Amino acid sequence: MKPCNLRFPALAAVALLASLPAAAQEVTAREVVQPLPSGEVQRLNRALMDLARRPKSLAALVEAGDASLALDDLDAAMGFYGRADDLDPASARVKLGIAAVYLRSGRPVEALEAFAAAEAAGAKPPEFARDRGLAYDLVGDHEAARAAYEMALEVAPDDHETTRRLALSHAIAGNRAGFEDTLRPLLDRRDHAAFRTRAFGLAILGDQARAAAIVDAVMPRDLAGRITPYLAFMPRLTPAQQAAAANLGIFPRAADIGRENARIASFARDEEGSSGSPRGDARIANSTREDARAARFAREDEAGRRLEPAGEPLGARPGFDLASPSSSPASPPSAPPRVAEAFTDLAGGGLPAGTSRGDAVDLSAIEIPRERPPAPEKPAHPKRVWVQVATGQDLSALRFDWRRIARAADGVLGGFEPHTVRWGRANRLLAGPVEDGAKAREMVNALKAKGLDSFTYTSPEGTEIRPLG
Repeated sequence: MKPCNLRFPALAAVALLASLPAAAQEVTAREVVQPLPSGEVQRLNRALMDLARRPKSLAALVEAGDASLALDDLDAAMGFYGRADDLDPASARVKLGIAAVYLRSGRPVEALEAFAAAEAAGAKPPEFARDRGLAYDLVGDHEAARAAYEMALEVAPDDHETTRRLALSHAIAGNRAGFEDTLRPLLDRRDHAAFRTRAFGLAILGDQARAAAIVDAVMPRDLAGRITPYLAFMPRLTPAQQAAAANLGIFPRAADIGRENARIASFARDEEGSSGSPRGDARIANSTREDARAARFAREDEAGRRLEPAGEPLGARPGFDLASPSSSPASPPSAPPRVAEAFTDLAGGGLPAGTSRGDAVDLSAIEIPRERPPAPEKPAHPKRVWVQVATGQDLSALRFDWRRIARAADGVLGGFEPHTVRWGRANRLLAGPVEDGAKAREMVNALKAKGLDSFTYTSPEGTEIRPLG
């Protein structure tokens, strides 16, 4: 399975920022202590140091992949899992990691294939039933999805994420009673993410007024106004599109609203044509047939393409996480936001009625009063793609590392110059910038052929990348 260029933002639930008490400050001089990097960054750093000593350590590669996945660096995670898969093609743990990357990138058919391969390699279905259920939802097979969620809840009955996914699956299937009954215990516990799920589910079920009321109650007015225009289209999406939007924040292009993805449609036709095929738990256990079916689908088209909004931008992407304290308002974007970005991070509600042509919706028909935003300024530090070849704290040592790696690369690094960016207490050593993710992956593969470890890195907009000199 090949690495893929992925970007998918994760959905969250609403919470308000609690004020922090001001701490008294002494007038005495104190040593400035730099905060430690997060636990996952430290975990990845340890795995990279282990790989520097043992480049073919399967355990270190899996650990690096897991840490990258936790940091939402899907490109790097797929790179580590792919190398681990080369070392041990029969590893169930590696197959599960690959499946997780595909799932979070909105590529459910490939995820189902990887889950089937993991089960064939010895993984136990209850251990990954929660994610497999989401993959089934993303291909529109909600009966199998609910069976998987129920299997997962038998093992972990207090898993709130699985419960929320199960509730959404009921809503997508049109089962309002099942949706309400499944979600009610979490709402009674004031689970903030459950309110997000309720707003999405109500929007899917067509109850826009109640969905809008939830959004208005839990979100700042400007953010609610940016999101509700999109969520009113939820009833017009296909079931698979609804699952992708509600769970992953992936909204289809305007021309594709209400039209099934070709691979998913083919998957559904296979299901309908398989008379007497097992469902629920029996279907989940029957991975051999699933693997054969999923393998027929081509991987050439990019899944989860985001839609650029027609007309005026609807505003900046919500700058908060509903499961954690909110931050200060996001600064104006340097470019018009995409629908998926405005759609990520919450909720649903009513909106002006748009006109439709056929089974697709013309987003340009939506008229929402907005002040015309100022012309965007070109960012000083745009988002760019790089190839990371090393890490370290000492810049002088990194210069030596660059010369050594460049010699060993034998021209692969071409005319690229070394750059660095801070990474916790260390620095990333980068080659680039590279034209795009595909070119970066070609370089990673070429370096791998020469025995050099590397992976792709995408610097977020606003991140300063310094020449090493």
